[in-house]
Amino acid sequence: MKLRVLRNEVSIELTWDLSELFASIEAWEAELKALQELAIHIQQYKGNLQDGVSHLADCLETQEVLLERTMRMATYARLRFTEDTSNPQNQANSTRSGDATAGIGAALSFIRSEILALPEGMIERYIKEEPRLEPFRKSLDDLLETKPHQLSAETEAVLASLSEVLGAPYNIYQRSKLSDMSFSSVKDEQGVTHPVSFALFETDFEFSANTTLRRASYESFTWTLEQYQNTFAAIYSTEVKKQTVTAQLRGYASVTDMLLQPQQVTKEMYHTILDVIRMELAPHMQRLMKLKKRVLGLDRLLFCDLKAPFEPEFNPSVTTQEAGSTILEALSVMGPEYMELMEKALSQRWIDYADNVGKSTGAFCASPYGAHPYILITWTGNMRSAFTLAHELGHAGHLMLAARNQRYTNFRPSTYFIEAPSTMNELLLAEHLLKQSSDPRMKRWVILQLLSTYYHNFVTHLLEGDMQRRVYAAGEAGEALTAKKLSSLKGNVLSEFWGDAVELDPGANLTWMRQPHYYMGLYPYTYAAGLTASTAVVQLMKDEGQSVIDRWLEVLKAGGTLRPLDLMEHAGVNMTDAKPIRSAVAYVGSLVDELERLF
Repeated sequence: MKLRVLRNEVSIELTWDLSELFASIEAWEAELKALQELAIHIQQYKGNLQDGVSHLADCLETQEVLLERTMRMATYARLRFTEDTSNPQNQANSTRSGDATAGIGAALSFIRSEILALPEGMIERYIKEEPRLEPFRKSLDDLLETKPHQLSAETEAVLASLSEVLGAPYNIYQRSKLSDMSFSSVKDEQGVTHPVSFALFETDFEFSANTTLRRASYESFTWTLEQYQNTFAAIYSTEVKKQTVTAQLRGYASVTDMLLQPQQVTKEMYHTILDVIRMELAPHMQRLMKLKKRVLGLDRLLFCDLKAPFEPEFNPSVTTQEAGSTILEALSVMGPEYMELMEKALSQRWIDYADNVGKSTGAFCASPYGAHPYILITWTGNMRSAFTLAHELGHAGHLMLAARNQRYTNFRPSTYFIEAPSTMNELLLAEHLLKQSSDPRMKRWVILQLLSTYYHNFVTHLLEGDMQRRVYAAGEAGEALTAKKLSSLKGNVLSEFWGDAVELDPGANLTWMRQPHYYMGLYPYTYAAGLTASTAVVQLMKDEGQSVIDRWLEVLKAGGTLRPLDLMEHAGVNMTDAKPIRSAVAYVGSLVDELERLF
């Protein structure tokens, strides 16, 4: 029986060290107060940005410092909260951080409004006159593109002050999911009792080779989801309504247009990646699941069997140290500067591996400018965790290189590109593992790990993106987003993709309740965009060698100085064309072909 421990019972070696951000809660408190005072100080520039170029340069530099420090303050509060969401102090400080961030945003809102109110051509003239403005050129150009959708200065200030309130759906969802939901324990065929939690199901039982335990835990899991479905539907419906009303207020044609603008991606590209992968990948994935049903000897392949291991008797355990060593070997092609960052991440407690009560599910990498990144992961002792770790290290390496080479204003690229460096690391890890052995069993195992990467990005997140598209369409059409409606939409997404290969039950339709990505704008589909680009670049690395790696490192260091399509173009991939998408899908098909042959 697997027991989850309290945070104070976790071995310190399995936790991250947040002291580089703040040495103590008291130090964080002092910074919180200082930031609020600085937000008052910046008001001296209000009403003066049209009075001369030096005013604007001084103001933007002061804003940059304030935002950089605010990012570190908010990151610390977020990391403390996600390591143990049940801790009252973590909850309180997370709320205080949100309130302070909202207040700072409101204090800064005049800058955006006054810049957009400047006469046509003045910003370009200012940049020519004042060298200090050159680093802000791209962010100013991006800002000017939003001018048709700018509201009055007073309205913008009000909206900024309400940012914590407008972010409430995500926060309420996370609190309910991680702190309030309880699940019934289940028994396996041996009569052993197993406790069930959100984290235990998603990181352990869902991948269990024990069919009885896997299916029983799924029943417990979905039964509890069902009890919360109306509450979660109200939360999600509020998020959709917020986006819909905001898009209407700002004069966008749709929510999709509004959410794609900061990503700097066209609607055609957005729809293309969803449609091509959804339609062309489905037959390959259906073949994969039919193969799994045959190999496992199952009479029925249920939705809860999708992540069951193909070869349960061959699933080598992996320690964090073993995984770290293997990842370093796999990424060595990236060169010494990149490897220095990877080695520090693995040896200097940048990573939180622990599994404790209240810890946030999933995995993420937080990259506060001016400090090193922090990775949250729940280590499960298998190679899937190693791939997840490699993924998050990809984010860490990317944004550390960007921060070393760019100012705060320019270090973070569009979310459309953000998942390319992370998935690149997963592909390099798979390539490395495939070269290590000629044993057919080992080759099957590695291919299965690689397919898990494509499943996660091209199926799980891609279908989330498809669901989002349908939800926003329903919301804009004035349909009530009840639990019944959301489950119906999700059921349609799943049944269209899986066909007769998977037996879907009512609990499968509740999958919309499981992902926080629905509260993060049009984020889910970007996983597919990133993996498409990284798949193409890995192939280019095989064909052309060091020159491609050099260009890739240049892309990572460029951060947000270029638009996402320009970043990908510099790496050698044209994402305005469906060709790389179809090529990536065909590669997945070839992996399934090879797996069928090996089995």
